[in-house]
Amino acid sequence: MLNNLAAVNGFTPSAKATGGTITSSGLYTYHTFTSSGTFTPLATLTCDVLQIAGGGGGGNAISNGTDGAAGGGAGGISYLASQSIAASAQTVTIGNGGAGGTSDLKGSSGSNSQLGSLTAAVGGGGGGGAASGQGQGLNGGSGGGSSANGLAGGTATAGQGNAGGAVTIGYAAGGGGAGAVGQSIVSAQDNGGNGGVGVNTYSTFASATGTGVGGFYAGGGGGSSRATVGTAGTGGSSTGGNGFSSSVTVAQNGVANTGGGGGGGGAPDAYSTSGNGGKGVVIVRYLT
Repeated sequence: MLNNLAAVNGFTPSAKATGGTITSSGLYTYHTFTSSGTFTPLATLTCDVLQIAGGGGGGNAISNGTDGAAGGGAGGISYLASQSIAASAQTVTIGNGGAGGTSDLKGSSGSNSQLGSLTAAVGGGGGGGAASGQGQGLNGGSGGGSSANGLAGGTATAGQGNAGGAVTIGYAAGGGGAGAVGQSIVSAQDNGGNGGVGVNTYSTFASATGTGVGGFYAGGGGGSSRATVGTAGTGGSSTGGNGFSSSVTVAQNGVANTGGGGGGGGAPDAYSTSGNGGKGVVIVRYLT
């Protein structure tokens, strides 16, 4: 049973460190960081560390409304078990989500999340936009989807995510997720590609800390529909944002503190906002 033990940076008798929001579940104490801070063990601790980076922003297709824009890639996941953390202040950096693209440009990539000097989780790649030269999805923890003929999706960081969707003919592939590649577009169509699914491998962390969506983290963003027709791509595992369509008039952001990718924006009107990537999270646990 989840027991909230302390406010941010507080100390309780069962905690062996300070920093973040401290909770207890089963045999473990958890420190959850949803914004940057400091983790300080009271003595050297053996910890499991879950780091999730910020997701990439979706691409944009405002003025070039006959095209579509791709979804952003999810933030990378770096899970490091049984790490020895010294009894000194450890800087915790939480990666922000990348901004959605504007004026037909690709989205920005998310930022890295990291505890101390451990291997960082890499920010998700931004999704491709509709302007000439802007269609290639960016590389990242998971890669951004692409949005122009003949382009591969952005590549992923090994062990942290999956590639963004490619385009053979058409527009608006899905961003890569931690659990699968973004949906590719292989023929001319009006629909956007779905974002790659996230993972529920770390559902014990999610349930103990109240983070994630249904136990999932790091789904890719969906691509927009082409103009005001067709169906938007859906965000992966409800953590990535859905793309624009006539029924989803504003592309959705990735869910905060899950590293979800932002949805692609489209159509030449006031409803062309592209989705931002979701902010990342760092969770540290140790045996109580």
